[in-house]
Amino acid sequence: MADFEQATDEEVLLIDDELWEQLIELTDGAAALCFQCGVCTAICPWGLVRQKPLSVRTLMRQAQLGLQEKNGSLWLCTTCAQCEAYCPRGVNIVDVFRSLRTVAWENRNPEKGLPSLMWSIFWNDNPWSQPPTQRALWANNLDIPIFNPQEHEVMLYIGCTSSYDQRAQKIASALVHILRGAGVEFGFLGEEEPCCGEAVLSVGHKHYFEEVAAKTAQVFQERGVTQMVTISPHCYDVFRNHYPPFSNGFQPLHYTQYLFNLISEGRLQFMKPLDLQVTFQDPCYLGRINQEYQAPREILKSIPGVELVEMENSAEDALCCGGGGGRMWLETPIGERFSDLRVEQAVQTGADILAAACPFCVACLEDSLKVRKTENFEVRDIAEIAARAL
Repeated sequence: MADFEQATDEEVLLIDDELWEQLIELTDGAAALCFQCGVCTAICPWGLVRQKPLSVRTLMRQAQLGLQEKNGSLWLCTTCAQCEAYCPRGVNIVDVFRSLRTVAWENRNPEKGLPSLMWSIFWNDNPWSQPPTQRALWANNLDIPIFNPQEHEVMLYIGCTSSYDQRAQKIASALVHILRGAGVEFGFLGEEEPCCGEAVLSVGHKHYFEEVAAKTAQVFQERGVTQMVTISPHCYDVFRNHYPPFSNGFQPLHYTQYLFNLISEGRLQFMKPLDLQVTFQDPCYLGRINQEYQAPREILKSIPGVELVEMENSAEDALCCGGGGGRMWLETPIGERFSDLRVEQAVQTGADILAAACPFCVACLEDSLKVRKTENFEVRDIAEIAARAL
């Protein structure tokens, strides 16, 4: 294997049969399908920003053989699933990476900084090291009712990021404004809203995720939640694809899907022309992972005066912002941020606004835009753009 570094005379690679069996169990044998073609490594976006790319193929081979990863590259993966989109064998590579991370946790060898993330979720029920009593402070002046299944059509799930991050709170406020403009009866859980656990799952602590998910699913069941609208695609994905073992009692929708439904039903109409050129950043967890490309674009197209222009890489080929897979809580050196490249692609379209539909995307892209110091160009969430047009 060309990707493997040569072992020295003093270093012997030992195959661990017990580890091999554990990885087979954790991944349902997903790694066994890999035939080492190397497409995953070639397509991984780390190759665009690092001289030495992330060798996905090497890590997959280690998973097949029962070898432990030792150089820390395992934690680079943003779980963007770009590799899965092009894998000729259809391997669930993201799940294999999560499983390798699970083994690292069990061996007490996680990436530096991630144990603090786990402790924050354990003590505060959020990954942002903020008190749970402050979860609903952002909504103090919005008078949002507590969800009641007898009175409300949907429960709006705010999520940890939009509850605590000041920039993301603006997205939540904009969405509240839109839902009210459409006459939707909705509520939220306020201070009692539980963490979805996506951050736990993304860094591979599967056993703790099971505890978080079971607890959160029980809260939803007790509150009578049957239809839920999420702000973050990460929350949407974890509820849709990873909660069924714990609860099948509620239907999650990303807010762009819900707004698109309202537009199709004639309940939501935008009357104010904006006269803007907008390009759209497909969130990995909405697009590639959940195949939702239409809803966000249809919302933008329904706003009078908005012209949608596509970037060089869009839809299935969209470039990750770099915030997934736990990378939001790890430092990425300047010069190695995918969002820098994405902002450059967006500016080249001649658009006025780079639109997103994910709090992580907004945070990463705005940071890169600040470094670039581009005038007359801004990053906005679709909810913020749509709220302008009401």
